[in-house]
Amino acid sequence: MIMAHSLEHALTGISGILVTPFGRDGELAPQRLVPIVDRALEAGLHMPVVNGNTGEFYSLTTDEACTMVREVSGIVNGRAPVLAGVGRSVRDACRLAKVSADAGAAALMIHQPPDPFVAPRGIVDYLKAVADAAGLPMMLYLRNDAIGTAAIAELCAVEGVKGVKWATPNPLKLAEAKAACDPTIVWVGGLAEVWAPAFYAVGARGFTSGLINVWPERSLQIHSALEAGSYAEANRLISEMKAFEEVRAEEMNGTNVTGVKAALLALGRDCGPTRPPSAWPLTPSQQDKLDHFIARNALT
Repeated sequence: MIMAHSLEHALTGISGILVTPFGRDGELAPQRLVPIVDRALEAGLHMPVVNGNTGEFYSLTTDEACTMVREVSGIVNGRAPVLAGVGRSVRDACRLAKVSADAGAAALMIHQPPDPFVAPRGIVDYLKAVADAAGLPMMLYLRNDAIGTAAIAELCAVEGVKGVKWATPNPLKLAEAKAACDPTIVWVGGLAEVWAPAFYAVGARGFTSGLINVWPERSLQIHSALEAGSYAEANRLISEMKAFEEVRAEEMNGTNVTGVKAALLALGRDCGPTRPPSAWPLTPSQQDKLDHFIARNALT
């Protein structure tokens, strides 16, 4: 069982969003993650995340998501706390939450419901149902801050909520929400390395990363620089990996996972293609930009 202080430390570190590997038949191939997880943990990754958006959560069936949390928990094997994503219908979320708890996950990342008819107070009921199903600490994954500060504060007041993954490009709203909530809540930058300095400047700690699948050492260097308050060093380190995030941001972020899996393929750690509606493969110009990024940084 992960102690509370250990989980809090992990939340303030890097939440590394793992890809979901597929084989040639298009089915799950979770053992392909072994060298990726091993390298990331050896580099110092604080918390591996399964069933996140870089893990193509919405392309997986609930059965597949259950398989992935069991497999990833086994691969990590207690070396770090595992954060498990849950979402979709409340029944799917509760089922996946219970499976995640049984598999040994330390906490749950609650995807913000994408249903077109979502009431903020309905999300409160959603969170309470998930909490009852699993009894695990929860991190809210906030991709839409239009619900307003008062609603965010209400969500954070639900028992069991320990953190918020802030994934909107609005640091001022983050600061406002942080001030309105329990000071023990950990606010995590949810837009990866490029946005981490701006979020740190208003009180966030830690950040999420898809780069850890490809270049975990760089993610850890950026985290160390930010923790030391060295924004100039963090920005220098980010500038050298920015091309990777630019490729991922193309086509309305539709190449987000494509860029990660294409890089893994180029580096000899094939995790298969992405599933539709994500783009696959990269366009020639996108692949050329990715190849230059890999060569320029001598990635292996």
